[in-house]
Amino acid sequence: MEERLQKIIARAGVASRRAAEELILAGRVRVNGRVVTELGLKADRQKDRIEVDGKRLVSEVPVYVALHKPRNVVSTLRDPEGRPTVADYVRGMGARLYPVGRLDFATSGILLMTNDGDFANALLHPRGGVPKTYVLKVQGVMSEDDLTPWREGIRLEDGVTLPAEARLLRHEGDKTWLEVTLREGRNQQIRRMGEATGWPVMRLARTTFAGVSSERLRPGEWRALTVDELLHIREAFGVPKRIRGAMMGASSGPVDHRRVAGAARSSAKASPRPAPEAAGPPARSRTPAPPRARTRGGADAPGAAGPGPAQPRSRSRANVAAPNAPGPGPAQPRSRSRANVAAPNAPGPGPARSARSARSETKPRGAETRGPRARGPGRH
Repeated sequence: MEERLQKIIARAGVASRRAAEELILAGRVRVNGRVVTELGLKADRQKDRIEVDGKRLVSEVPVYVALHKPRNVVSTLRDPEGRPTVADYVRGMGARLYPVGRLDFATSGILLMTNDGDFANALLHPRGGVPKTYVLKVQGVMSEDDLTPWREGIRLEDGVTLPAEARLLRHEGDKTWLEVTLREGRNQQIRRMGEATGWPVMRLARTTFAGVSSERLRPGEWRALTVDELLHIREAFGVPKRIRGAMMGASSGPVDHRRVAGAARSSAKASPRPAPEAAGPPARSRTPAPPRARTRGGADAPGAAGPGPAQPRSRSRANVAAPNAPGPGPAQPRSRSRANVAAPNAPGPGPARSARSARSETKPRGAETRGPRARGPGRH
């Protein structure tokens, strides 16, 4: 299908349509090897070879994103006044996304963003009748009768509005919360309808657009449209024409600046502590003192000069410490000997010996009564 050259360039994510026209006029675009400098030329992106600055254009993967636009954010890709834009929240996607329609600077809520021009045009065309649901707070206490003009149509300076679906939600003192669903997209239509009927709008948020909800999205977060949502939109409005190959899912980008700042503070708290010598005097230890060595009968070992290292428990029946031991020495290993009595004149505990080595120096139990085994044919 043939399209205008600047539209093809914009759809490839190189630049906007206006910037693409400047590229064409500057002679930086080639079609099938021929430099094009006039606007209005049509080409087929599937058959023709289109190059910008010597690089061939490759169509981007279609991307369909639902963004919860915060208040005080502009619904454009760039703002000459330097205010934050919706493009700041979807950077790093690998595609040039632009909003499907707009939300006012002071209005928050769901905003679709895509790089599919046909998708955006179909949802914005007046004959599409795409439903858009808003929750708003107005000044004054409204009744059901006060909603009749909203449901029948309100005359504005640019004509009478289409009938809207309106219902009362709740009252907060002298203020009223409403839910209104429109099927047209005039500039600041909700606020103008409130002014025309004497109910000035104080707060406004869009909750759904074409059946896509902002539920579970905090202001500033986005997610990719799911397969079910794209199928529902295609069944109702005929786009997107192809779903296979599009980026879909439910991924979310942590673009909330407050959340980013909180993560930075958390990482700062988790930084390693300074070395003890640089942090001042050492902290007081809370490690409990080692237990005193005790005999089997529960009495303290005689000759202990003070709390030394913990002595392991022994399974000996007579676990009596040496009478001349100057104090508790290094920890003695457990011994399973039946007579674990220290030598009376031992100057102190010597090097530790395992129970297995102690057994190897003694005769095996019952060796003096056991005779050698008979071997050979005479064995009984």
